[in-house]
Amino acid sequence: MNLRIGFGIDFHQLVEGRDLWIGGVLIPHIKGALGHSDADVLLHAICDAMLGAACLGDIGEHFPDTSDDYKNIDSKILLSRTNELIRKENYMLVNIDSTLCLQQPKIKPYVKQMQSIIAKLVELNENAVSIKATTTEKLGFVGREEGIVAYATVLLEKINE
Repeated sequence: MNLRIGFGIDFHQLVEGRDLWIGGVLIPHIKGALGHSDADVLLHAICDAMLGAACLGDIGEHFPDTSDDYKNIDSKILLSRTNELIRKENYMLVNIDSTLCLQQPKIKPYVKQMQSIIAKLVELNENAVSIKATTTEKLGFVGREEGIVAYATVLLEKINE
């Protein structure tokens, strides 16, 4: 069996006047993530983990923040395209394990919806998409609610076609 593990991490600043997209879900909050795209920190970390596992570089290489093509783009499109890229290399996603670091808002009410959206985009069962969250106990930029961080680990399997 040809298995590959990938790890991804993403950070975004939180600011007033932006929407907060996490895991493909719009979450009501007084601040949103700042970025070139919709700044969905979780989907970006998953993309990076997938690309890394397949040895295909990183999200910035495929979807550069210097390109107007990706200005305000829905990160669900980026995740779908990332899945296409790994499929072209004859890999399929086996599972995703992810962790969000944020002080507020609490995301537990949105996790099932995030799992459903992500699973559909990458052709997995929902029980193969793990999303956890933690605070930083008010420490650092996350604890001061200045930013948000997401970590993702994925397992890819080579498909024999």
